[in-house]
Amino acid sequence: MTDPVGSLKMVTLDSADASRDAAFWSAVLGWDITYDSPEAAMVSGPTSALGFGTTPGYEPPAWPNPHGSKQFHFDLAVEDLAAAERRCVELGAAVPDDQPGEGRWRVLLDPSGHPFCLTLAANWG
Repeated sequence: MTDPVGSLKMVTLDSADASRDAAFWSAVLGWDITYDSPEAAMVSGPTSALGFGTTPGYEPPAWPNPHGSKQFHFDLAVEDLAAAERRCVELGAAVPDDQPGEGRWRVLLDPSGHPFCLTLAANWG
């Protein structure tokens, strides 16, 4: 491994509503909302943060997306797929019809339409 140039502290997502998305991810991850305004918001975890920037005319990525232009997604390790899915939906996530992976994970969409996956923690070793 080479010497790092820097350390990742935050990933920032374009959003239809930064405050709403920060509230959603704060509840999903158990992280604190450390900044909140109509234009931008941030949730902070133990070593990094997620930022959200309200973008006029925001269009969510398509799911499924045969062109591969979703750009990224998060994988969250959970103990119980069904319980985690229910809680995320209660918090504002949507469950798309297309569910690849033969039950090994569940794809959900956050309130701004970003795809993320729930996977069993046991699968991560």
